[in-house]
Amino acid sequence: MSNAVVHADAHGHAHAAHHPALQHHFDTMAQQKEAVVVGMWVFLLTEILFFGGLFAAYMIYRMWYFDAFAEASRSLDISWGALNTAVLIGSSLTMAMGVRSAQTNKRIATVNWLILTMVLGSVFLGVKVIEYADKFEHHHVPGYNFQWASAHPSTSLGAGEAPAAGAEHAAPAAEGAAAAEGGPSTAGHRQLALNAEQLQLTTQIYFSLYFTMTGLHALHMIIGIGIMCVITWMSWKGKFDDHYYTPVEMAGLYWHFVDIVWIFLFPLLYLVERHV
Repeated sequence: MSNAVVHADAHGHAHAAHHPALQHHFDTMAQQKEAVVVGMWVFLLTEILFFGGLFAAYMIYRMWYFDAFAEASRSLDISWGALNTAVLIGSSLTMAMGVRSAQTNKRIATVNWLILTMVLGSVFLGVKVIEYADKFEHHHVPGYNFQWASAHPSTSLGAGEAPAAGAEHAAPAAEGAAAAEGGPSTAGHRQLALNAEQLQLTTQIYFSLYFTMTGLHALHMIIGIGIMCVITWMSWKGKFDDHYYTPVEMAGLYWHFVDIVWIFLFPLLYLVERHV
């Protein structure tokens, strides 16, 4: 049922005059919504710039330490990453259904779709906790206790053998080119140019970016679920109708943005050169 206040004129013609959700500094609901939408897109633009810097850092270090990134990526469980990708795509669908239900004035359906979206978001975070626990167990958290053991003994240099001066950057770059050209491999994997000490150091860069990017993404998920709780409560109280559903729509934009960030994170972090 619409929340718009209805007045009757001198001729007995009823018309909507003032919606209770209309703020005093706006003339119409359309003007208010336009201002909210512009503000939301400006906010999302700052988020794009924020994550864009992290993606740029990832790409630069990936070029410099190609082998380390490929090695470290293989330690991630691709099945968990794929499950989380499916879960988030499903949550985008339920969020879109929630927005549509709000637009068509279906209060109970809106509440149900929003709750289902929060459940799927919680599943994503639960899987992330399992993955983080695995990294702690295997000492793959960057820092004093970080330990790296190659998944396959394919280093070309022995442990403790010092590389030639200036080879830290040149060797990974050369390996990247070799990978692209189908270079030599050992036991099904391309032979690495980094020794154990170099891998110990450079794989930490990968996991530093992994925890930073996925941690910030998870933080956005937690904030999104918090927003969803408020929106769901407002929907349950009948605050939205077919004239006013902007908060649900903006929450949907935020949620879709967080999902899209993960769509980029999954291949970058989990699928790095899995074929070599």
